[in-house]
Amino acid sequence: MSSIHDPRYKQLIEKLIRIRELKEVTQVELASRLKKPQSYVAKIENFDRRIDIIELMDWLECLNSNIYEFLK
Repeated sequence: MSSIHDPRYKQLIEKLIRIRELKEVTQVELASRLKKPQSYVAKIENFDRRIDIIELMDWLECLNSNIYEFLK
């Protein structure tokens, strides 16, 4: 099984999506904060691209979320 389809990875991405939506941030807004194109956010959220730990930290920072709380 590809690691991008691992149930744990899917849970991680679904949690990122929930945080973004709860904070009422669109993909376009998040991409702008990350200084990336909107397609970058969409590919991660659609499981077309993996996110590494550094990108995860940047993503959470842009959403004013704490990585330690996120990983609990």
